[in-house]
Amino acid sequence: MSHPYASFCDEFHCNMRLGSHMPLPNQRESVLHFFEQLQKAYPTLTRFRKGEGPEYGLEEDRTGDAYRWISLEPSRLSSGQVNPSDVESAIKLHELVLELAPYELGISPIELDHLDVLFGFDLEYRGNHDEVIAESLFAGSHLAHLLEIDGARAIDYQPTLTIALSDDLRLQARVDIVTRTNTFQVRTGEYSDESISIYLIMRRFWGDRPKIKYADMMRELFSRTEKLASELVLPKIVRPVADVIASRS
Repeated sequence: MSHPYASFCDEFHCNMRLGSHMPLPNQRESVLHFFEQLQKAYPTLTRFRKGEGPEYGLEEDRTGDAYRWISLEPSRLSSGQVNPSDVESAIKLHELVLELAPYELGISPIELDHLDVLFGFDLEYRGNHDEVIAESLFAGSHLAHLLEIDGARAIDYQPTLTIALSDDLRLQARVDIVTRTNTFQVRTGEYSDESISIYLIMRRFWGDRPKIKYADMMRELFSRTEKLASELVLPKIVRPVADVIASRS
């Protein structure tokens, strides 16, 4: 598969999420017309799905290495692309979703809570994910002394860190590290082939009602996310995890 960060990770996710304080429309006509407009631009969005509640989705065939998806939940509108050939192709999908949202779904700036963009980096590893994180990201730190206790084993190393990037604290960046090893696997030594995920999320809270189009704000957030990914997250977080995985292969 080919994506912009193939030298760092196995899969790359490029997502957008628009969060509202109010329930989003879920009437049949509104939902279907919104998805129909997206399907005109992307005819391969052929799979419609409905969740147990008022949750709807439209997506491409997920059996391939790369695909797009859109999700409409009670208070959140999301879109994403797995393994895009370049970030710009994913941004164009998100841009269209945000341009249609005010007209097709009646979403108003008054009700908005936040706008997120997300870069997700998946690294495949069949073994104890938490040991990998402990070795790659905690070695040499004071927290690493926990593993010096007799018989200690890493079973839940999933740090989440959030920083503010503006004086009003409404622009924030978060790094989530998600491991998928459970205690049964550690006890038995029978591990699944799931991935370690590292998420970089840039969030803009809409508290001051900025006079800017959703799509323009989204592009600004993606620009910041790409910069933070290239300067910090990829070399200082993703690469060390990938190196430890490679050393264990």
